[in-house]
Amino acid sequence: MESGYSIGQLRGAVTAAVRAPSLHNVQPWRFRLRDGGIEVLVDAARRLPATDPSGWGARVACGAALFNLRLALAVAGTPATVRLRPYPSEPDVVARLLPDLPRRPTPAEQSLYAAIPRRFSNRAPFWPDPVPADARWRLGEAARTEFCWLELLIGVSAVNAFAEVAQGAHRVLERDPAYRTEREEWVRATYTPDGVPVSAGGPQAESQDLLPSRDFGGRSRPPGRDFEPEPLVAVLGSAGNTAIDQVIAGQALQRVLLTATDAGLSASMLSQPIEVPSAREQLRMSLGRFGTPQMVMRIGYGQPGRVTPRRPVDEVLDLPVHQG
Repeated sequence: MESGYSIGQLRGAVTAAVRAPSLHNVQPWRFRLRDGGIEVLVDAARRLPATDPSGWGARVACGAALFNLRLALAVAGTPATVRLRPYPSEPDVVARLLPDLPRRPTPAEQSLYAAIPRRFSNRAPFWPDPVPADARWRLGEAARTEFCWLELLIGVSAVNAFAEVAQGAHRVLERDPAYRTEREEWVRATYTPDGVPVSAGGPQAESQDLLPSRDFGGRSRPPGRDFEPEPLVAVLGSAGNTAIDQVIAGQALQRVLLTATDAGLSASMLSQPIEVPSAREQLRMSLGRFGTPQMVMRIGYGQPGRVTPRRPVDEVLDLPVHQG
């Protein structure tokens, strides 16, 4: 067993880690090497006080980055053992990774790793083609592998019931001026390494839309380009709702998203019913599931799109002075 990871291994793995999704693409993570271990931290300077006052979204995003980090290390032949929230006195450290026994990557790890640079949030309307049963099974298995569950809402009545909850949560959020201002601050009309580009924001919402969408400054849609009438809605949940549960959910979220990408599917996230506590509880009760919903996804076959920008690796690294 190796004594520890090197700065070169850290840089290589973080290149993949930063491709994780985050609310408003704020990228709320930092990475460091300490005593041979790679650590993932919440970047306190990139929290969203109005959108994410509890820090739930930042921890889920860091969990997704952690999954990418795990994949990158495994594909490089240097897999890690992971301790979540290793230091009670340092709650912003969400994980510590130490080298496990070297081994060859599995075909599944290689496929998911190859999907990392291709994954993006597709907020445009999807094609009406249904997601086949084998792909739906793979998505559920991806969540289970990371100790979470995935409930697929299939059929008009189930989706309509969810849409009522989601639209209600969306209205609650939009009534908050601080929430609206914060969202607008992360919309990008020109290139920047963070935030949501207008080109990736999806079309403007219209009254007939079944599901809510955040206003990221997108264009009006052309005639006949309504959203799919029966979207596949997937609710991801964890056993509990502690900070560790949220990091676990982030890892499961990323495995599900990469599995979808590998299967040729597109996805976008609908976190409004998670962000409003009463809506989240309503959703939990409607599913009859043990545990806590942590994210909702809309999944289907979408038109090609572009990945959103990410900050350079060096901007998210905290290196010891004598090693930098």
